Amino acid sequence: MQKVISTDKAPSAIGPYSQAIEAGGFIFTSGVIPVDPQTGEIGERIEEQARQAFTNLCNLIEASGSYVSQVVKTTVFIKDMEDFTRINEIYAEFFKEPFPARSCVEVARLPKDVKLEIEAVVAV
Repeated sequence: MQKVISTDKAPSAIGPYSQAIEAGGFIFTSGVIPVDPQTGEIGERIEEQARQAFTNLCNLIEASGSYVSQVVKTTVFIKDMEDFTRINEIYAEFFKEPFPARSCVEVARLPKDVKLEIEAVVAV
């Protein structure tokens, strides 16, 4: 059985998808972008965008009843690999050892022309 997870503390879906789904003992989040869910604004700098995206992801995970410490896998999509080091520094503020497994890929373009997007798989 699947359970839909949503919160107003993360950007709402901008298409025909759920913010997250719980199934089979895991939570699968959709990609989360750095939109402030209260204002709809997007910061200019990569540091602002990374903090907002990771905060939005954490809020979504907490809305599911799980914890950031239960994240087992993340995928980070970034617009410019030159931002990799700065994103890693901020990532380490949100995720602690043992760190989740992670993929990080550079992409040509992201929704709303943001600089990064993150998705996660979380153990229930």
